[in-house]
Amino acid sequence: MPPVIDIALQIALLLSLGVACQWLAWRMRLPAILPLLLTGMALGPGLGLLNPDALLGDLLFPFISLGVAIILFEGSLTLRFSDIRTVTRAVRNLTSIGVVTTCAVMSVAAHFLMGFDWNLSLLFGALVSVTGPTVVVPMLRSIRPTARLASILRWEGILVDPIGAVLAVLLFEFLLTGQESESLMEFVKVIALGSTWGGTGGVILGAVLKRHLLPDYLKNYAGLAFVLLVFTTSNSLGHESGLIAVTVMGLVMANTKGLDIEELLSFKEHLTVVLISMLFIVLAARVNVDQIASIAVPGLLVLAVALFVARPLSVAFSSVGSSLTLREIILLSWMAPRGIVAAAISALFAIQLEGKVDNVALIVPLVFIVILGTVVVYSLTAGPLARRLGLSSRDGQGVVITAANKAGLLLGEALRANGIRVLVMDTNPDGLHEARMKDMETFFGNPLSEYADRHLDLGPYNWLWAVSPNAEANAMACVRFRPEFDPRRIFSVRTAGPEETDERRGLVTRLRTNTLFGQGMNWSTLARLSADGARPKSTPLTEEYDYAAYKKDQGAHVAPLFALDENGRLRVFGAESEVEPGPGWIVVSISTKNPNRA
Repeated sequence: MPPVIDIALQIALLLSLGVACQWLAWRMRLPAILPLLLTGMALGPGLGLLNPDALLGDLLFPFISLGVAIILFEGSLTLRFSDIRTVTRAVRNLTSIGVVTTCAVMSVAAHFLMGFDWNLSLLFGALVSVTGPTVVVPMLRSIRPTARLASILRWEGILVDPIGAVLAVLLFEFLLTGQESESLMEFVKVIALGSTWGGTGGVILGAVLKRHLLPDYLKNYAGLAFVLLVFTTSNSLGHESGLIAVTVMGLVMANTKGLDIEELLSFKEHLTVVLISMLFIVLAARVNVDQIASIAVPGLLVLAVALFVARPLSVAFSSVGSSLTLREIILLSWMAPRGIVAAAISALFAIQLEGKVDNVALIVPLVFIVILGTVVVYSLTAGPLARRLGLSSRDGQGVVITAANKAGLLLGEALRANGIRVLVMDTNPDGLHEARMKDMETFFGNPLSEYADRHLDLGPYNWLWAVSPNAEANAMACVRFRPEFDPRRIFSVRTAGPEETDERRGLVTRLRTNTLFGQGMNWSTLARLSADGARPKSTPLTEEYDYAAYKKDQGAHVAPLFALDENGRLRVFGAESEVEPGPGWIVVSISTKNPNRA
């Protein structure tokens, strides 16, 4: 009995450590892979407290295999062919020419610096040609490059994840089948088998979901079960064809017309967070420190090639014919952190190829050197480089408004009239259409979703205004985006009147944040003023006409909303903040009187 308790305790601790690492990455705006891998290496080869082979035994390979299958399926679910057609030429080139260039350069480096044969070198090159949104997006939040660069890097990460994974799987299948049968037909058979099973599975599951043959509470469970069934069945018929099967299955479902996969994708994303958290601690704990030490010098040289040769060449070739400037090319050349797919698939392939390919045991420590090196180097240096090149919008000025309702649109219109960039987020298409008509940028989706994590570009914005009529929704939005914004620039509108405070309505005090505007201004008042046709007014202040004169002149029926200082910087009249406008400022206010009754 004690060993069982020990195993259960270790698994529970792994889950808890995964949560701690994810939280630390969230707070520090770092890719989660960095604290996960460092924790695993500390517990495994460092302190000897975690031995995955002893802990999981014969279940180790199935655990890694099934985890990789789910990660690949979830990644391919995001790859819509319509997205590829709409992205810029730079993104298309980076996910095609760039991937091939990186794979070729890194293969040559592995062959000559590590002594790998060409087959293993090509496999390594494919593995490290993948970036991925899980490592790119946290960096973008910290660096805040310009909107165009943020869009290119985000789309590259989303698209290259499954593309690079498919390339690695294809090369792995060729390497494996070629070693065993020395027959190209065997390789073609495995590809065809995986594609057939994946395509058929995608069509079947898509039809079941599209026709609502399952109750809502069973859809995610059934989807997970069916994906794993397709993966394992395909594997049993063709060695490791399951990886191709789940990738094709995700592609088919992502591109099936009329199929809503958002709920399934959300479930898989949450499951992937759990798998990634456990998987990478386990994988890092299996790393052999002696192997890392033995390849330290050539490994660092391979890392240098990745940093200074492969990525710059990839971006240079991909930028041909694009409108990218030299400064943009330089910054793109310094942003290619490796992540989830590279680490997971390299460990899986190493186990499968053990004893069949020379030097295969070195591929995992080498991949880990590249992952840790790129994440650390880019995290520390990309931000200063972006600011030096003038391509960082960290000091820019923009406001994110969390709802496209009457109050939000009124405030957004006032901001736009004074030259402030505005992004409105909502799931209401009518409100977003009206926002676009008023020259505001929009994001269609739930700001709290994983979809928003992947696709929301916050680079140009440094203020958050939560303007839902629901106090709890505002609190959740403020908490969700707290790591992305300065806490002093996160505000929510008052949802209750003076006689009914948010505390009395049950809002948890610790979730509250800065309150927009003065005591007499709440969401209902803003919505009423908008419906009545009221519009904010901008008033410049001078030495002769100062703020005291302004307040006396405007009277009690005028409520100040925000101001622009002498340098054009936004200042908000919050309930908890003290703003004293001076000469050269512009004060934006709104009359609380009904304009139709004046």
